[in-house]
Amino acid sequence: MDESQELQQKNILELSYLDVDHMRRFVTDTGKILPRRITGLTPKEQRHLARTIKTSRSMLLMK
Repeated sequence: MDESQELQQKNILELSYLDVDHMRRFVTDTGKILPRRITGLTPKEQRHLARTIKTSRSMLLMK
C-alpha cells in the first residue's frame, strides 16, 4: 500500500502532530506548506493540516 492510499484511508482530520511522516507529503523541501490547489484538500482539511504542521514545528518535530 503506497502513501496516498494510506492517507485516503486515514482521514486528514485525524492527523496528529506526531504523524510527521504523513505530513511531509504536504510540505516542500524548504518547509513551506503546499497550497490547497496542489494538495486537493477541502478548506477545513487544509486548515487542520496547517495547524497540525505548525504545532509539529513548534515541538521541533518538523522543519
